[in-house]
Amino acid sequence: MRSDDWYVTEDLDRFLAHAGGFLRSRPDLHTVALTVTESLRVRGLRAYGSDEPPVFGVMERDGEVRGAYFRTPPYRLNVTPLTADETDALAAHLVATGHPVPGIIGTRETTTGFVRSWQRHTGAAAALRQRQRLHRLGMLMMPQPVPPGRARVADEKDRELLIRWYTEFTESVGDHPAGEVEVWADHRVSYGGISFWEDPDGTPVSMCGVTPTVAGQVRIAPVYTPPHLRGRGYAGAVTVEVSRAAVRAGAEEVLLFTDLANDTSNGLYQRLGYRAVADFEVYDFASGAK
Repeated sequence: MRSDDWYVTEDLDRFLAHAGGFLRSRPDLHTVALTVTESLRVRGLRAYGSDEPPVFGVMERDGEVRGAYFRTPPYRLNVTPLTADETDALAAHLVATGHPVPGIIGTRETTTGFVRSWQRHTGAAAALRQRQRLHRLGMLMMPQPVPPGRARVADEKDRELLIRWYTEFTESVGDHPAGEVEVWADHRVSYGGISFWEDPDGTPVSMCGVTPTVAGQVRIAPVYTPPHLRGRGYAGAVTVEVSRAAVRAGAEEVLLFTDLANDTSNGLYQRLGYRAVADFEVYDFASGAK
């Protein structure tokens, strides 16, 4: 592999013209790239709150796309699955372009190879931030007993609660909101992308989100229950209803990520019928000595 097998662009249309078919060939493994690029296409290149333009990269050999990446500043680089040789070429390419790489998200094999190459090229220190597992819905099952209440799609009157709960969710997982929380809430409401589980008196007690359908796939995220309401089955119940609605709406694959350090959520989603697809890792980089 050569570093010049990769090329970089800030032109989303050009990127999708070259890599769109490749991304759609494995909608499960490419779920984040598909949903993020679709959001950028529909909502504009500043959809994630930065004035710095997103960056896209494609690896092409013999007229065939073999890999892709994107980065929406200030967030980490997101990379499709690559071989060790391909990650080494990617590291050399990124060094040559001078684009900052504050971290990386990818399959475990991809991040392992890239971290090794990136450290060799840059001397940067790498810190493993999170291990994730991608799951795909198999046979959906409602956990028993079903908590009292019902699911309801969030609307405009729920905006303040969505903003508060999304902020609490990102804080609870040690992350930052993907753009302005108000814009996030408005976008989710616009396409029915958040549902609540309500208790019998109509008070929301848990929420579950879902991305728009792209290439036949949707991804469940975020799922959040305030700490004082956990352990009562609300998150499982609302996730089942959102998953069922996605299937009824025509989604061919319903996906979600879990934090492998969270035994509770991993056990819950397995009981709901979600099955493992692949393991992913999230790394942060610090400046190196070179």
